[in-house]
Amino acid sequence: MRGTVMLIDDEAMIRQSTEQWLKIAGFEVLSFDNAEAGLVALDEQFPGIIVSDVKMPGMDGLALMAEAQQRIPELPVILITGHGDVDMAIKAMREGAYDFIEKPFVPERLVETIHRACEKRRLMLENLRLQQDLSSQTGLDAKIIGTSPAIQRLKRELLKCAELDTNVIIYGETGTGKELVAQCLHEFSARNGNNFVPLNCGAIPEALIESELFGHEAGAFTSADKQRVGKFEYANGGTLFLDEIEIMPVNLQVKLLRALQEGVIERLGSNKPIAVDLRVVAASKVDLKTDEAFRQDLYYRLNVTQLHIPPLREREEDIVLLFEHYARHAAAQHERELRRATAQDIQNLEQYNWPGNVRELRNVAIRYALDGSLPVADILYPPEPMLAIEAEESTLPLAAQVANFESKVISASLSRHQGNIKAVLEELDLPRRTLNQKMAKYGLNRADFLTGEE
Repeated sequence: MRGTVMLIDDEAMIRQSTEQWLKIAGFEVLSFDNAEAGLVALDEQFPGIIVSDVKMPGMDGLALMAEAQQRIPELPVILITGHGDVDMAIKAMREGAYDFIEKPFVPERLVETIHRACEKRRLMLENLRLQQDLSSQTGLDAKIIGTSPAIQRLKRELLKCAELDTNVIIYGETGTGKELVAQCLHEFSARNGNNFVPLNCGAIPEALIESELFGHEAGAFTSADKQRVGKFEYANGGTLFLDEIEIMPVNLQVKLLRALQEGVIERLGSNKPIAVDLRVVAASKVDLKTDEAFRQDLYYRLNVTQLHIPPLREREEDIVLLFEHYARHAAAQHERELRRATAQDIQNLEQYNWPGNVRELRNVAIRYALDGSLPVADILYPPEPMLAIEAEESTLPLAAQVANFESKVISASLSRHQGNIKAVLEELDLPRRTLNQKMAKYGLNRADFLTGEE
């Protein structure tokens, strides 16, 4: 069935012939000879559209459209008239008519228009259903949003892993939600009464990461003016989440392996062993088993269980659901009226490839909710910024112009990759130390480019 059509026309012959044609074309047809009778059959659950004559005894087509759309906002209404009135057509379209067709009409054109209107109505109903699903979710379903087979499988595997209390590696592309999955592993485990401690290995300079993990004593190094508890110690009894673990330096991988094997750490500057009991959840975008820079003995220590988070393009059923979730949250947080996605917005969301995954979708939804002037298409496909030299810059010495341009290139790459240092290194073909030096030189902070939690 291609859709449901409520057909209203006071002329019996035209109504009957149109009904017959629409049924042959595959539509379900509800036929009425006056607007009042049609409105009696119209409720919020009506799955179709309205096709109505304009000139009728009693309530005319324009009044019918106004009443119908008051009951069901944005309900597609196609108006038909034998009176060639251009002003009426313009008025009808301004007031919300989906289309305006003159008699005698070409049946094929009417069928095509009705088909497009029914598709719009289908998307509207799907959107409404997703909103209702969101409001009724609890437990893990309220935290990891989605109904697709891929995400349902992930939820089942996550709950099994949570019960096992073993180390876990989470694999997933940037922006798929690795930290959220790690948090859920902790929350649904027996360790949920203790700390969940996240650490992004790619966000901390190599010289500081050992101190971040194991802590230090006062005087352990130049700037260590007081004792500091490290992430391992702080996560004792709970869960330590190591994101982007593939970036961890090899020398630190050895110390991490020792801590996991022995359940003991030592703060920098101390010889006193500290026993720790914790679960380590590591996350990576690459396969650690085949990564030559990652120690295999550490890999096997971490790889008791694996979870694979599907990219958004493999869970298309969840795109609109997630979009509505983030848009609703943003509107409530900023005390804005919830903006409903149009059928065209939904179509653009479903056709986009989402290279930034859920993180990118979240950002689009927030901007959509807070800026009522922008359709989804304008957010997804903005004009590319120009890296041109400003007029006032052209008077600077060459070295200053080159430095300004270099700063803009690095900033643009950080923005494109949402602060992902490894991706920036690959794109710009720079050594890690060189990028760190240039970011420090130009005052670029990775945290300024992070657009949300994984």
